[in-house]
Parts: sequence; C-alpha cells; structure tokens
Amino acid sequence: MVTLKTFFDRAREGRLTGIKCGGCGEVAIPPREFCASCHARAWQVVPLAGDGTLVSYTVIRVAPAKHAADAPYAVGVVKLSEGASIFGRILDVPFEKLAVGMPLRFRPIVADAQTSVGFGPIA
Repeated sequence: MVTLKTFFDRAREGRLTGIKCGGCGEVAIPPREFCASCHARAWQVVPLAGDGTLVSYTVIRVAPAKHAADAPYAVGVVKLSEGASIFGRILDVPFEKLAVGMPLRFRPIVADAQTSVGFGPIA
C-alpha cells in the first residue's frame, strides 16, 4: 500500500505513484482504503507517467502566511493520462497563458524537508 509518506518520498525523487483497483481497474492517487467506484480493497501500486491536462485552475494572490512570500502563484487540478486527477501548483506558465486543456507534466517542488506536487509545461 502507498501511504502519504511513500507517495511524497517518491514524488521527491521525481516519480509519481498511483494505485490501481484490482476490482475495476480505476486508477487513483493514494492513499485510499476503498475504491470509489466498486468499493474493493484490492489496490496495486502503479507508476504514473505524470503527463496530464489542466482541468481547473486559480491564481492565488493573497496566500496563507506560510506561502505569502510566494504569491501570486497558480494552482490547479490536472487529469493525468492514466485517468486520476491531482491538485498541484502550476509552474513556469505565465498567468495569461493558463488555459483549461493545457498539457502539463509533473514536477516535484522540494523546499527544505517538504515535497509538494507541481506541474509545468511539456517541453
């Protein structure tokens, strides 16, 4: 099973990991106990390519205190090519170029001991 710790440890290394339901084949971002589609508890760890499409985004102009120095920045939901969706920060895309349907690729954001999910343009 993939825990949040192992998910972020792998993300720090540049590897995005998902879980695939052995019952129905749905791919999800861990951790989950039950499959949302069929309620099975038969997860298999799968590597994810990290390529996806931006389905929703917003620009954060007034950030929480912890991230205030980073504002403004964009965050969004990316639907991965494997079917799972994940929330992350959008990197290296000017705000005026952001668009639903934009292809993006996973890029880990590592700061101190913290790893976050990020996505940047596909070069």
